Amino acid sequence: MISAELKEQYYQALVAKDSEYEGLFYVGVKTTGVFCRPTCPARKPKYENCEFYETAQQALLASFRPCQRCRPLSHPNQVSDVVRILVEAVENNPEKRWKGQDFKDLSINESTARRQFKKRFGMTFVEYARARRMGLALKNIRSGRTIIDAQLSTGYESSSGFRDAFSRIMGAAPTHVDDGQVLKASWIDTRLGPMMAVADDTALYLLEFVDRRGLEREVERLRKRTRSAIVPGVTEPIRSIERELTAYFDGTLRAFHTPLFCLGTPFQKSVWEQLMAIPPGETRSYQDIAVALGKPSACRAVAQANGANQLAIVIPCHRVINASGDLGGYGGGLTRKNWLLTHEKTAYEQIR
Repeated sequence: MISAELKEQYYQALVAKDSEYEGLFYVGVKTTGVFCRPTCPARKPKYENCEFYETAQQALLASFRPCQRCRPLSHPNQVSDVVRILVEAVENNPEKRWKGQDFKDLSINESTARRQFKKRFGMTFVEYARARRMGLALKNIRSGRTIIDAQLSTGYESSSGFRDAFSRIMGAAPTHVDDGQVLKASWIDTRLGPMMAVADDTALYLLEFVDRRGLEREVERLRKRTRSAIVPGVTEPIRSIERELTAYFDGTLRAFHTPLFCLGTPFQKSVWEQLMAIPPGETRSYQDIAVALGKPSACRAVAQANGANQLAIVIPCHRVINASGDLGGYGGGLTRKNWLLTHEKTAYEQIR
């Protein structure tokens, strides 16, 4: 997370249109719903209306769209026609899920688009489109409002794109859902980036970093298996996990106590129970978990169950590494996994 001191510094650079800060940050303007580069020629917003991000992807996930004046995705070097055409296509239909035929319709090679976006923005085109699409839905969650039309910022041409994006990802617009079939979703800011928490009144169902690859599929699977829609809101389990996450990142929490609802097969649940038995500051290999379950040949199944965990940090799948000692995989990214393991080892030693 960007510190308050750095935010002040970035704001002064924004007001001064300081070109030395190009590429170091992007600013999201709450009143217009756009994000800009530091030297944008537009009238400068008030400090309280600014949110600062280190990458364009973070700004997109926070629901901001590229400014049409400073074109933050085209600076400092002009982008290729491929990138320009695709960025414009996403803005014309931000809730669209792109398929192979869509690239052919634009006479664009899919692998070329992937390569050029990765080189230019540090993310593939599919990741860019997903970030834009998820940003629309996450904006509603982050605002905590229950009626989609009420939280549209100025700058969106209509409410249909926002409503469709939210409905496709979360299941239904809040105005069309029976209160008896609802899970509540909330945005939680953490030291390692924002997370999405989903819960009912009794238990936490999902906790994931909002930039996790496959989050849309996780949400869709959750709402289908529970036959629920997911709408913005806060429940006691969400309040509980927010408090506990704060203590966890402060290094003062050893165990989570928020009630959990684990949606999985009996084997997956048995793996998750083993994960929660790993003490903070320690790790286990997939082989260790398989042996503990009495199924030493089930390493691959253990790895799959580990990846299917929808409760990041609380069910500590980050504590499972390869037998060689390598970190292995992690849905939230290896940088976060390494940070979590280092943090837990240090915090555990201090608590002990």
